Amino acid sequence: MYIKRAAENVVLQISKQFGVLLITGPRQVGKTTLLQKLAEKERGYVTLDDPDARMLAKNDPALFMQRYTPPIIIDEIQYAPEIFPYIKMSVDASKNKGDFWLTGSQVFQTMKNVSESLAGRVGIIELLGLSNSEINGTISEKFIPTPQRLMARIGTVKRMDLMQTYHRIFKGSMPAVYADDLDIETYYKSYVNTYLQRDIRDLTQVGDEMAFFNFMTVVAARTAKPIIYDEIARDAGISPPTAKKWLSILVSSSIVALVQPFHNNILKRVTKMPLLHFLDTGLCAYLLKWSSSETLERGAMSGAFFESYVFSEIYKSWLNAGKTPPVYYYRDKDQKEIDLLILHDGTLYPIESKKSASPGKDSVKQFKVLSSLTEPEKFGELAQLKINIGNGAVLCMSSDLLPIDQKNWYIPAWMI
Repeated sequence: MYIKRAAENVVLQISKQFGVLLITGPRQVGKTTLLQKLAEKERGYVTLDDPDARMLAKNDPALFMQRYTPPIIIDEIQYAPEIFPYIKMSVDASKNKGDFWLTGSQVFQTMKNVSESLAGRVGIIELLGLSNSEINGTISEKFIPTPQRLMARIGTVKRMDLMQTYHRIFKGSMPAVYADDLDIETYYKSYVNTYLQRDIRDLTQVGDEMAFFNFMTVVAARTAKPIIYDEIARDAGISPPTAKKWLSILVSSSIVALVQPFHNNILKRVTKMPLLHFLDTGLCAYLLKWSSSETLERGAMSGAFFESYVFSEIYKSWLNAGKTPPVYYYRDKDQKEIDLLILHDGTLYPIESKKSASPGKDSVKQFKVLSSLTEPEKFGELAQLKINIGNGAVLCMSSDLLPIDQKNWYIPAWMI
């Protein structure tokens, strides 16, 4: 069963603009399925998961290019970076758009070679797991909490109650668990084993797979929290430099996202620590051994999982529109926090995530810390840094879209 992906139009648009299209993202999020669904009949296909094809690509890339001629889909391109110069020569010679559609599960290796070999010739899309809109078959659009967008969207989305939301959080976003009747624990066990054996061992020179698995579990327990490398290193039994290196692997694999703090010369007191979110809450729940959506919802981490789920849905809404998610967070030395900030067209939109049906007006009280950004006349030469503060939002479990005051809204999480 194919679930229509929100990025389909972006894929076709980029293919018309560049000789090479590259889709990156974690394993099993549907990169190949998406391209095969959109491919015209004459487009060929080869996967470098095939040992014979991989050996040919690595040992005789010129012959590989003669055997697999464009238009072509080349799957798992990270296994044979040797063919990038030959793809470049082919694109330069033909001048055709969309000749090569590539996928790469591991962006840290793939992207290094792409930037060196195909600069100016490749359009890149990052694909993550299914969004709530894709699963429910509703329209996907990049999330901005403006009244016009919210009012237009409220009648087009599917409502979800608390347990439906946590079932979605527990199940995660991998297409396979929605397309087939799979046991979730068995699926994620296989997923982690494949990731450790095929990617971590083969592509990153991490020698101890079990130590890395333990590290993933330690990181999962910190979803929706600021990164403190010394604490992670201590709990994982590794050195802080190793913790930093291994976390960069999880980021490059699109397993986690690090949200940078929003700061400029006006905001002197903000923390410099990035905030961590697991991008697939199902994988995070598996690593932490939650057995069901019911126990997860009642558990001590239910709020953190809800916050990471909200973040990942917003994050995917921008990626699926072909845009880099313009997301930040705020935390200062007085412990004032704002879960998420979206910076779009010179306007900053503050967002809080609350696992509550009626969070109360105090849920937006921290938004006022941004007021200094609207008064640049106080800062002389810094006046050019003026940023408008837009509508604020509390993403929560309310049953409807409701105004808090003139600037802020309660928004049900199922509206993202």
